[in-house]
Amino acid sequence: MAKKAVLIGCNYPGTQGELRGCVNDVLRMYVCLVERYGFAEQDIAVLIDTDESYTQPTGRNIRAALVDLVCSAAPGDSLFVHYSGHGVRLPSDNPDDETGYDECIVPTDINLITDDDFRALVDQVPKGCRITIVSDSCHSGGLISAAKEQIGESTKKQKSFNNESISGVRNFVRKSVEGAIESRGIHISSKHHHTPQHQKQQQQPHHQQTLDGHHIKNKSLPLHILTEILQQKTGKNDITADKLRPTLFSIFGEDSTPKIKSFMKKIFSKLQEHENLVVGGVVLGVVGGLALHYIDHKHKKKHNSASVLSDSGILISGCQTDETSADVTPSGDAGLAYGALSDAVQRIIEETGGKVSNQKLVIKARELLTKQGFSQHPGLYCSDDHVDDPFVC
Repeated sequence: MAKKAVLIGCNYPGTQGELRGCVNDVLRMYVCLVERYGFAEQDIAVLIDTDESYTQPTGRNIRAALVDLVCSAAPGDSLFVHYSGHGVRLPSDNPDDETGYDECIVPTDINLITDDDFRALVDQVPKGCRITIVSDSCHSGGLISAAKEQIGESTKKQKSFNNESISGVRNFVRKSVEGAIESRGIHISSKHHHTPQHQKQQQQPHHQQTLDGHHIKNKSLPLHILTEILQQKTGKNDITADKLRPTLFSIFGEDSTPKIKSFMKKIFSKLQEHENLVVGGVVLGVVGGLALHYIDHKHKKKHNSASVLSDSGILISGCQTDETSADVTPSGDAGLAYGALSDAVQRIIEETGGKVSNQKLVIKARELLTKQGFSQHPGLYCSDDHVDDPFVC
């Protein structure tokens, strides 16, 4: 029975979203896995963005490492993933989504990886094998789509599906379709468009504070900062937050997240059928029809696939979907920086000698972070069978 791991740390050096402790988190976990849990060094893939000698944590490289991890697994193996970096959530394209958002991790090139992508990965884990994912990032509570919430409040806070949420999904799909159309050189008037409330809220300055002399920065990227980083990395100044999905597809193409590829390909397919209508005022009628078509498709797809979900995944999240996770720099010393959840996990492992269940780990982490003055609430998402399993292996 093998033990294999992928460790991902993104500090985003030189950008507006720069963090300090994420690379430290995964290097610390590397030592822990080898010395405490008996992982072989050659069975741990490390992706960090502060040292060119390591594989860089781009979207493509992260997905390749995760696919390799799962594809090389056999029944009885223990798989482990630790991600420390930014998280972001986008309004979901699916009205049945548990949280109303797509929770995403943010690779160093901003080629987002979504909760549905993690679900697809977990579904490929061989029977008799399990994968534990620790995500020290903001909005991480829903990072494995449709996973059962054992400890947490993310899905319990969901609102009932109503006309208002239908309108929000339709507006989202409208924006994405319009972005796809404009990427073909066809301009759509912005008349009657307005900035949705969720975008107004995420356009606030990136939150920073101090706690007991420590510099604290949260690991959530407001959409306007995310797009500015993307502009910086690509040299494209016309990237906007309201058309992020088609922009990512345009930039990354086949290397973009599978969920975005699937969405955009369906849009392009429908546009081919209506190409002669994509002119002037008629275009909005087509867009509206495409939005309803896609909503209906996603609604049916969710219900048709719900019964075949795998239970091989274990997610330990840094916080709930509507919360942020902290990046901490003690006394301004970047060499000592850490993620609040990652540090809590290490402290609990040290305290228990590494012999702690998933449930006890999350309960203890919640207690410790509250005592330290942090407002984030770690969560546990897994099937009932894995609640009392030992952490890692």
